[in-house]
Amino acid sequence: MLRSLYTAGSGLNSQQLLLDTIANNLANVNTTGYKKNRVNFQDLIYQKMQIATKEKPVQIEVGTGVRLSSTLVDFKQGILQQTGNNLDIAIEGASFFKVMMPNNMIGYTRNGACRLDDENYIVNSDGYRLLDQSNSSIQVPEGTREIQMDNGVIFALVDGEQDSQEIGTIGLATFNNPTGLEKNGGSIYLPTSASGEAQDGVSGEVGFGSIMQFFLENSNVNVVEEMVQMITAQRAYEINTKTIQTTDEILQMTNNLRR
Repeated sequence: MLRSLYTAGSGLNSQQLLLDTIANNLANVNTTGYKKNRVNFQDLIYQKMQIATKEKPVQIEVGTGVRLSSTLVDFKQGILQQTGNNLDIAIEGASFFKVMMPNNMIGYTRNGACRLDDENYIVNSDGYRLLDQSNSSIQVPEGTREIQMDNGVIFALVDGEQDSQEIGTIGLATFNNPTGLEKNGGSIYLPTSASGEAQDGVSGEVGFGSIMQFFLENSNVNVVEEMVQMITAQRAYEINTKTIQTTDEILQMTNNLRR
């Protein structure tokens, strides 16, 4: 009888983790470039009460519950929204932008909300410098009155000049297994042994996405889908709670048999 308590307990814990994931997805529904998480479960080891034999070709086995097997990032494309800001960029298709983090590690992101820092470098919202195809920072000349981009190539129109000058090409990266990337917060992903090493390229190359100026990529969270999953998880949680209550009542009745 105690087996059902532990089995239902594992169900409660698993559904709680699912609700935590759904809550995080909904909390980031308006986060630029956010990619939602999906939760996968698997059943636990089975206790074999009877092993199938030639004489008796049936077996009896009882499961011991469920556990969280993995959380996977869904890299489905989010909707591109036009902003009109010349430093807002989005990737249509696969790939990630590259930014230099404070620890001199390269981070990878889909969030292209950029601006200029006090030294005229193009940085993201956290102040991490955007990198070009050679992993160098991109600096805009003093006196630039307009920034234009053509498929990732950046041009600056400086005061007093009629022709714009090329100042760099935004670098992109892809991974053999992007679901193996580690979420680092701040819309930054870090490579792992599961994701493989980054493969560098530029906009428009085979296997890489295209960079769109004046656009940002919205979160790919579908609120309706998340709400439906939340209701399903809530009902599953209630069922497991009912299993514990029923088991407790049976144990109580068994305990009172001698009275």
